[in-house]
Formats: sequence, C-alpha cells, structure tokens
Amino acid sequence: MDDRAAREQVARVEALLEEVESLPDADARETATELVGAVVELYGEGLDRVLSLATSDHPGGLDQALAGDELVSHLLLLHGLHPVPVQLRVEGALDEVRPYLDSHGGNVELLGVGDGVAGVRLEGSGSGCPPSTMTLKLAIEEAIHKAAPEIEAGEAEGVADEDPGPQLLQIEMQPAGGRSGEPGAVNGSWTELPALPELVPQHASRTEVSGQPLLLLEVDGTPYAYRPDCPACGSSLDGASLHGAELECPGCGKRFDARRAGRCLDSPALHLEPVPLLAADDGAVKVALGATAA
Repeated sequence: MDDRAAREQVARVEALLEEVESLPDADARETATELVGAVVELYGEGLDRVLSLATSDHPGGLDQALAGDELVSHLLLLHGLHPVPVQLRVEGALDEVRPYLDSHGGNVELLGVGDGVAGVRLEGSGSGCPPSTMTLKLAIEEAIHKAAPEIEAGEAEGVADEDPGPQLLQIEMQPAGGRSGEPGAVNGSWTELPALPELVPQHASRTEVSGQPLLLLEVDGTPYAYRPDCPACGSSLDGASLHGAELECPGCGKRFDARRAGRCLDSPALHLEPVPLLAADDGAVKVALGATAA
C-alpha cells in the first residue's frame, strides 16, 4: 500500500466511524464504538512493543525477539508477516512438548508442513491405549495451535502399530481465531489452573476442576491426571498408594502404570482414564477435561 492508498483507507475508516456514530440502536452503537477502541488500543500496544524491541539488543536477533512477544507475534500472524517460517515454529512447538510426550511413552516426528497442514508421525502412544493416544493428540494440537494458528489441520501417522484400526489419525485444528468447545466437551477444551494442588508424596489425591472429579499424582516430579475411579472394582482411587510409577487400588489391589496412560499391570484389558495435563515452567497448569469422553 503506497501513501495515496493509505490516505484513502484512512478516509474510508473515518467515514465508517461516522456511520457507526449515527446508528439508531444505542446498544449497537456503543458496542461498535467499544470494539473499535479496543482494536486501536491493542494495535497501539503492539506498535509500542515493536518500537521497544527494535531499539534494544537481542542475542537471537530482532526476528526472534518479535516472534517471542506473544502480542506482536499474533498481530504479525494475523497479517501474514511473522518473521519465523511456519515449519520452524511447528518444529519448535513439538520440541517443547516432547518431554511431556515422553512421560507418557510417546514421541513425535514432523514429516512436513504445507498448504495449511502439518504432518506428524506419532511413536509409542501408550502401547495402543486409546486414552493415551488422545492424551498425545491433544498435547500436540495445543502446541501446534499456539505456535502456528494458521495451520488448519494435522495428519498423524503411526498411532499404535498394534492397533488393528486405521493407521492414520486426523487431528483437526481450530481456526486461528481461537479454540472452541466448553469444558467437558468431547473435543477436549483446556481449562487453566493457577497451580497444582499440593500433592501427598507417594499417594494419589482427588480434586475437582470445573465441577469434574480428577485424580492427581506425581512421579519423579512429573504430574499426571486421571479420572478417580478404578476400572476394575469401581472404588475411588483417592489416597491410593504410589510405588514408583505403580498406582495400587485400595479396593481390589489392581496395579496401574501412572506413566503409561494408566494401563493395568495385572489385567491388560483394563486401564485408567487419563486426562491430558500440561504444566508450564511458571507453575500454570492446563487440563483437557473433555478428552476422555466416550
């Protein structure tokens, strides 16, 4: 856009604002005016941050500094101006989530990015346990969506080699405008907690998040979340003993592997219902409450 086109666009904006101010519906007029003000304020803050970053020294360069600022990064993405290529952003997102995937016995490899689709290959995924596959799926979705919201879909290959079902899992990504779904929805929306409740060492603890019961435990510093009922006897696992990574039901004595999506060590057909949990370095925690819906 040259200077002349920019002046014409400014005049058009001013004309549209006059139309907004003359709307007969007072509520609609107030809402539209508030919306315009919020957008202008947001872009003003973005410009202020860009100027601040541009006049400062950055070890990784200005591109990395702009990409590292959440607001600036989103504004650049909105206009197709992000300085870091989408493939590098997806690779970085998967690197960040790999430790979490590893804690559930899985890994992920990026096959390529093109035409709004990210192709990944899942490895491990809890020895074919469907809830564990959902755990990995949601973790990968969240990471990719945050780093590259312009990605419209992901194709995940190699989900549990021993699974007799299809070997291609379609991972649907939400539009760049945000994630849909209420807590508890089948698509697994994320609910953020300020921090994990204090956990009793070598024991599982029951808590509630958004009215839904969860079982929380920690193995070697890594937190895990499950539904709180034993799949063998139906009794509550609240207070159940944890021996290393083995969780023992106080009702029937069945043992479950807390690291591997809660699969039963005594009866392979049984498993706990894992709830995806992401813990950030700043102590914030997210759980996908709807991830284990049937």
